[in-house]
Amino acid sequence: MAQVVAEHGSREQEELLEQALEEFRGKPGVLIQALHRAQNLIGYLPPWVLKKVSQVLDVPLSEVYGVVTFYHFFSMKPRGKHVIQVCLGTACYVRGGQEILDRLRKELQVEIGGVTQDGLFSLEVMRCAGACGLAPVMRVDNDVHKRVNPSQVMDILKGYQ
Repeated sequence: MAQVVAEHGSREQEELLEQALEEFRGKPGVLIQALHRAQNLIGYLPPWVLKKVSQVLDVPLSEVYGVVTFYHFFSMKPRGKHVIQVCLGTACYVRGGQEILDRLRKELQVEIGGVTQDGLFSLEVMRCAGACGLAPVMRVDNDVHKRVNPSQVMDILKGYQ
């Protein structure tokens, strides 16, 4: 199913975004902070948001796109209310990260990069959580769950519904 992305946000979203970005106007080196602010406000970074960031910061649109596509924590697609990330770095992979990911895909009926039909969860892969001694690691929003096994994943997610 193709997803339609609006060329503009609502009038309210655009006004809020303009206000949120105003503190960054004319300041060098604030692109990442401005993008974080915009994503927190809108929920993701559709093209109209990237254009507004480019205009307000007077930064080339190509640079804005470059930063957004380089860093994994930025998303140009809508996300679920809660973002699940499964670490597939070496330690997590060896200790069962792929099995956790497979269980989530099956139970939630969603593919990597997708959003559940109810819009509650997004499923993503992270390359390294930086917590190898706690492997395998799964993160839901900002909560890190350590030494997870596949049989635990749905119980963990019950706390987010």
